[in-house]
Amino acid sequence: MVRDALPAGPVTRAPLDENSLAALLERFYAKARRDPALGPVFAAAITEESWPEHMARISGFWRSVLFKTGDYKGNPFGAHLRLAGLTPALFGRWLELFGETCREVLEPEAAAALQHRAERIAESLQAGLFFRPDRLG
Repeated sequence: MVRDALPAGPVTRAPLDENSLAALLERFYAKARRDPALGPVFAAAITEESWPEHMARISGFWRSVLFKTGDYKGNPFGAHLRLAGLTPALFGRWLELFGETCREVLEPEAAAALQHRAERIAESLQAGLFFRPDRLG
């Protein structure tokens, strides 16, 4: 059972900064963990006890991408490669929920910019995970 509740009440749309990013990620992953398609993938890969560590890693990734903090020292491709049952359709669902959350939390221009960045990252990951020229023919 997912313990994290969605934040209550209306969310004030904010410019993109480290505080709004943290709020967005908290809200997004609470939704993703409850999503019928995404939830089981996360549940299979991340134990309840490991969620704080995972959120710290994800937050570091996004801070590094957006604010050039250098907080993230991992390998996103390798992490996704190990996920059982990951499909292009799940990337689509992830992007759908992420975009929805961006629009809830961020000012429209910031939401669109962050969604665009997420789409580029998803395209890159999918190209590495699913496009395998060595398997063609």
